[in-house]
Amino acid sequence: MKKIIKVLLLVAGAFIVSCESNTYNEISVTATNPTYTTNVEPVIKANCVSCHSVGGTYPTLTTYAQVKASTSTGNLICRIDQTCGAVMPPNGAMSKQTVDMIKLWKQQGFVN
Repeated sequence: MKKIIKVLLLVAGAFIVSCESNTYNEISVTATNPTYTTNVEPVIKANCVSCHSVGGTYPTLTTYAQVKASTSTGNLICRIDQTCGAVMPPNGAMSKQTVDMIKLWKQQGFVN
């Protein structure tokens, strides 16, 4: 009986350890008319602001104006779509779907 309980606890523990939370990057971000508040901001908060915040050594990406400016220059997009410099975020590239959504946000005029 003790062996069965140990096995069940081991299996339950394995399930708990294997579970992970989804970041916004992994959640469907398809949007035909993306806005900063609804679509872009959650991605930036989940993937960028841990390094790109006030007082950091990297450009700040905590406001609409800052994200828009970085996207306008092309620096943000070229980093997340792996076409220049270091790939961002450093813990792994964003999905193509997320990058395409941010590009579409730019193409449609940075709707807030």
